[in-house]
Amino acid sequence: MVPSAIRRKAGFKDGDKLEFKAAGGVITISRKLPVAGDEYTPAQRRIIDARLTEAPKGPYHGPFETAEEVIRFIRKEIRNRKAQTSWFSKSAAFPTVNL
Repeated sequence: MVPSAIRRKAGFKDGDKLEFKAAGGVITISRKLPVAGDEYTPAQRRIIDARLTEAPKGPYHGPFETAEEVIRFIRKEIRNRKAQTSWFSKSAAFPTVNL
């Protein structure tokens, strides 16, 4: 148990999980960081897991042989997105959209 005066000075609060490390005659005490599984609700975790399962299916671009190929690809994507934006903004039925 860490004395309350030390906890206060270190900024630790009651209930914080602490981690103790010892090396070279020095003891370091720090808050134990939560693991990814502790950060999300079960519903959020299911959504994340489903998206991670789908991620390998793409879309993929490349592989690129050179940096120039990557730059050409990115510039083409930018032109395509600007063209889509222009089309939307000219249409009276659709509001202006910036992508």
